[in-house]
Amino acid sequence: MTHSPAATNEGSLLLDAEALYTELLRGVRALSGPHTRLVGIASGGVWLAQRLQADLGLDGPVGVLSSALHRDDFAQRGLATSAQTQLAFDVNKADILLLDDVLHTGRTVRAVLNELYDYGRPARVRLAVLVERSGRELPIQADFAAAKVALPPTQSLALAQTDSGSFHFHVQEV
Repeated sequence: MTHSPAATNEGSLLLDAEALYTELLRGVRALSGPHTRLVGIASGGVWLAQRLQADLGLDGPVGVLSSALHRDDFAQRGLATSAQTQLAFDVNKADILLLDDVLHTGRTVRAVLNELYDYGRPARVRLAVLVERSGRELPIQADFAAAKVALPPTQSLALAQTDSGSFHFHVQEV
């Protein structure tokens, strides 16, 4: 599903992160079953998973997956993220819905899948993202994306969260 709360303004991309979150909530409702566990990829995916958990009225903490130890660029990045993996449930035979803010190259998803399988063998893993952007390097795709956008490789797109919990995007030149 592609939703387009996106517009251009003088050559820049404007995405309404709150409108996309509403679309993501709809998609996650459709993908979730009674035993689905929400697991966020640090850090934007964790913010999404926590808010979805509350909005869906689900009990318990969300899972957190860090890509730090399984990245193929670990030598350059090191432990770039401060979040650590936290899975307060048995991964074996679990129905897991993995959440991320932006799916770009696929390398982060590959890394967190390796991390997840260090904890056990889930029955099923699906991926829902706020934005799927151009530039895939690995054959990884989302089961649900609230929006699909094309950005030049010279730009990065990242989700940010205010103190009040609302979402917005930062687009930067890299």
